[in-house]
Amino acid sequence: MPRFESDSDARRLGEALAALRHEAGLSQAEAGERVGMTSQGWGLYESGKRPGLFRPDVQRRMTTALGASPEALARKLQAPAPPETPAHGMAEAGRAWAAAPPLERRRLQLSNDDLAPWAASGVVLEYEPGRWPRRGQGCVIEMADGAVRVGLYEHGDAGTLVVRGVAGGEERIERSETRQVSAVVARLDV
Repeated sequence: MPRFESDSDARRLGEALAALRHEAGLSQAEAGERVGMTSQGWGLYESGKRPGLFRPDVQRRMTTALGASPEALARKLQAPAPPETPAHGMAEAGRAWAAAPPLERRRLQLSNDDLAPWAASGVVLEYEPGRWPRRGQGCVIEMADGAVRVGLYEHGDAGTLVVRGVAGGEERIERSETRQVSAVVARLDV
């Protein structure tokens, strides 16, 4: 993976991400929670200390948590820089932030035991579209052809997702074949 041009490039990209987060009315902790990281982890991206923000999959994951897109991040990056703080040391008075709307939750009832004992047939999985799963967390994958797959998220890169069943057996799924990947946030026994 090519390294970024300079520290200032990473800092500018982080500032663009921070601007999107401010527009969404989220704190670093709230934004980080949506992608399964701490506020400190999110802050490292915003400060330009994590060059992973140059990766398309990371940009997609983080902008989705803000209700935006990688294209919106690119537009922010190209926007003119905000004016410097005035000489007297005071900037604008600020503005009140409205709370971001909660992420939508959906439910899916399992019809097989492919994920037993993690979740058996009949269990209802509650998941949040737009929330990216952490390693080992259940995920619901909506495929481009309309099919839905469920598994435990292992890892992914720009081209491939890797999920597994509880009994083992990794499955590689091409990103081009997926429409959305969502984190399972609850298992409900019926």
